[in-house]
Amino acid sequence: MPRRVEGSTIGSLLSSRYLDGLRIHLIGIGGCGMSGAADMLIQRGAKVSGSDLAVFEAMPRLMAAGARIFIGHRVAQVDPATDLVVISAAIPVTNPERVIAEELGLPVLKYAQLLGYLMRSFDAVAVAGTHGKTTTAAMCAHVFRAAGLDPYFVVGAHCEQLGGSSGVGNGRHFVVESCEFDRSFLHFHPRSAAILNIEADHLDCFRDLEEITAAFADFARRVPAGGLVVCNGEDVRARRAATASDAAVQTFGYRPGVDWRAVGLRTDRGRFAFDAEFRGDVFLSTSLAIPGLHNVGNALAAIALGHHAGADPEAMAAAVASFRGVNRRLTFRGKGRGVTILDDYAHHPTEVRVTIEAARYRYEPRRALVVFQPHQQTRTWRLMDEFAVSFAAADEVVIPDVYGAREAGGEANGRASEELASRIVGCGGRAHYVPTLRDATDHVTQRVEEGDMVLTMGAGDVWKVADELVERFCGTDGMQRSLGATHLVSTGGSCAVSVSAA
Repeated sequence: MPRRVEGSTIGSLLSSRYLDGLRIHLIGIGGCGMSGAADMLIQRGAKVSGSDLAVFEAMPRLMAAGARIFIGHRVAQVDPATDLVVISAAIPVTNPERVIAEELGLPVLKYAQLLGYLMRSFDAVAVAGTHGKTTTAAMCAHVFRAAGLDPYFVVGAHCEQLGGSSGVGNGRHFVVESCEFDRSFLHFHPRSAAILNIEADHLDCFRDLEEITAAFADFARRVPAGGLVVCNGEDVRARRAATASDAAVQTFGYRPGVDWRAVGLRTDRGRFAFDAEFRGDVFLSTSLAIPGLHNVGNALAAIALGHHAGADPEAMAAAVASFRGVNRRLTFRGKGRGVTILDDYAHHPTEVRVTIEAARYRYEPRRALVVFQPHQQTRTWRLMDEFAVSFAAADEVVIPDVYGAREAGGEANGRASEELASRIVGCGGRAHYVPTLRDATDHVTQRVEEGDMVLTMGAGDVWKVADELVERFCGTDGMQRSLGATHLVSTGGSCAVSVSAA
């Protein structure tokens, strides 16, 4: 007979530091957040199994650590002796493994609920915002490590410096990326938090921007008195949401009047150095290894959270300067025949705009060619006008069909992409609709010239275009290529974008 774990005891079991052989099955284990959580569960003593639709980047590492992983979703893969089933946000109610788990009476938790339980025994540090949370959470974990705080962490993308998308430490802090989709972050129990920015997104589960802002306010209320909420002082909605909390509130930004202010900004090909002032006094001086003014704001948030945790300023300054970012955030993929190839996760108009601008400053190309794969029809249609003007810094945009993710696909995906290309042209840009990623790769190959930059962008599988272009252009002789390039499809994160733009 299987051991039955009552739902009321799941929370207490997961909140303990050691999970003592708890049998946990993760449906959708391949996403960065889910695979990161699986890694953490294994390290804490759980027996982990899981399934996903395709091979994923973390799969060999998880299997080497003892996880049983299946490709495809089938009823037989759920052992009746399982103590807990965890599902990613993308798993529908019709998924066969989810159905059989419920028929067997097994406890079923969403990924965010799992993280909420795991963080209860820690001083949790939650990083939220429409944009920038993956980069900022990873930077925060890197800063905490460098300062000797040795945190647990789960972020939404692979970070080479951190050894993955999750890690187990010996300290009392747990750094976690906190996503607003499906109001997931309302399952969390942070003792400090950051709200980087608030914009319209995930309009498949929110009615409008006011409802999104209200959800962030509910998130801020989860930080108790005695805690801290750090917010973008130049984002009206972020400030409004933060002040709903009983915790102390500290603001960051570039203008006078914020608590944490970046001053003395200097730039070298898009990478900034600055002084971080705290309430008028210089707290530390540092520089960034990653490009873009938006990352100065992200760094201020990480510094503020580190200060609250007791991190040494000198250690934080060095850590910020050494942070090299996370996968699919303006990632250099290779250079061949004089063509620079980059890849990024940007899938929102603000992200698109600041990422293209940052790439131009960093690489100074003759022309910037962007292959943008829209993510979800809902987002594409609802934000169509914003998308149309977000490519102003691109010389040419190639748009394949929408990556439908949780939506039905078909011809509608092509219609949305074709309309976006038309709108970009109507705004004075140059854009082409092509149905498939193969078409996009062929189009770029025919158009690109020495001195150009190609930037693939999107939260779907547009990274395959970058992969193929690297193979076509970089060759094997005299090749310059990213050693950190992976075949990663990240499902849990968002790109860093300008905290002052929202």
